[in-house]
Amino acid sequence: MTSTIYLITGSSRGIGRGLVETILARSNTTVIAAVRDPASAPSQSLQSLSKGDFSRLIVVKIDAKSPTDPAAAVDTLQTEHSIDHIDVVIASAGISEDLSPVHEVSVPVVQQHVEVNTYGPIYLYQAVYPLLKKSTKPTFVGVGSPLGSIGGMEQRPFPNAAYGSSKAMLHWIVRKIHFENEDFVSFVSDPGFVQTEMGNAGAKAFGLEKAFQTVEESVGGIMKTIDEGTRESVGGKLRVWDGTEFPW
Repeated sequence: MTSTIYLITGSSRGIGRGLVETILARSNTTVIAAVRDPASAPSQSLQSLSKGDFSRLIVVKIDAKSPTDPAAAVDTLQTEHSIDHIDVVIASAGISEDLSPVHEVSVPVVQQHVEVNTYGPIYLYQAVYPLLKKSTKPTFVGVGSPLGSIGGMEQRPFPNAAYGSSKAMLHWIVRKIHFENEDFVSFVSDPGFVQTEMGNAGAKAFGLEKAFQTVEESVGGIMKTIDEGTRESVGGKLRVWDGTEFPW
């Protein structure tokens, strides 16, 4: 039986790590965990995660800010690990480090968020594209946010000019991938307000004790959408972790 091959960025913590742990526990999977620093303790600890029967973990270096890391990682995967295709790519790496409204946000801060949240997934997609094309069901998922929605902005009226605008750009890219590739399943996943380091920090900034969803709830919903989703049902859409859809 052919192994299903997943590549996940931002794998050393938060949602990315949760995805790695969940997928790796399945049988007959290959999980490519992309991390910013493979030598760090969180990255090294990925090796201790439980593996399903005939499953394996490969850790590669991809810093979302780097225009060259994704291509270098793909070269390593092909030459050192005999990876000849990738079935599912989940662009999970991201930052949210500023809650300024538009009239106060620093343009360099906006640029920093766009560099990680938008340029990073573009570098990634361009590098993995040839391997995705060799899959029988190529799937590209961008982890987005309702904070990047234009049509549903009134439902998330929070100050987040840098983060929100960078996610809006990501949404456009992922939706465009859907229309440019008739054989791809490409969609944006809203993971919810998740109890990660980033999510809980945001919650406290708004006077809450913690974020709403656990990592397990979020990851379970994301994987259900990936497992069951088709081009017709999820392609080109902003799908929430709970199975609903959010406006662009």
